[in-house]
Amino acid sequence: MWRKAMVYLGLGDDAEYDDYHAGYDDEPDRSTARDRQPQQPQRQPQPQSNVSTVTPVSAYPDEPSAIGAVRPIARTNDLRESAPVTGQTVTPSSMSTRPRPQVVRPIAVTPNAKPHLVVPASFNQAQEVADKFKNTQPVVMNLQSADRELSRRLIDFASGLCYGLGGQMERLDNQVYLLTPTNVEVSQEERRRLHERGYDT
Repeated sequence: MWRKAMVYLGLGDDAEYDDYHAGYDDEPDRSTARDRQPQQPQRQPQPQSNVSTVTPVSAYPDEPSAIGAVRPIARTNDLRESAPVTGQTVTPSSMSTRPRPQVVRPIAVTPNAKPHLVVPASFNQAQEVADKFKNTQPVVMNLQSADRELSRRLIDFASGLCYGLGGQMERLDNQVYLLTPTNVEVSQEERRRLHERGYDT
């Protein structure tokens, strides 16, 4: 053994060195012996599938999961019918409304107004009739002496005047008319006096 070690280190003779190599070749190679041993099959890792099962998890553990039976949403009319009434329905009749006091303003009436008598000979005197009427004075228009055309025009004018300014037109006698403004009255005594005078100035 010692000799082999010296030959291996190159300290021995060449012949011994050759003998060493010859003997060394006869020794079984460790790697060869290791190769001769039956190799156990290595366990190959099974390929992992890229597909993974995902289980939905609610972000809030207290809330029920979204997966489940789907129920149809009830219509608004159904909800109104099935919902319990918790408050009192206020109707216009139940509301306390305070009636507004009605203020009655008396209309000022001019009693016993003395009428102004006009016996027109032309249509220009229609201006006199209008001025007296606008000043809330009754007007007696006597057309007995007027011709037919003038009488018709003055009657149309007087009718429009009473309609536009608000008043009343009534016939006292044949071709005699009384024009009374609003809120003005002519007493029966005054009417009788005009009739006795023959509706003349």
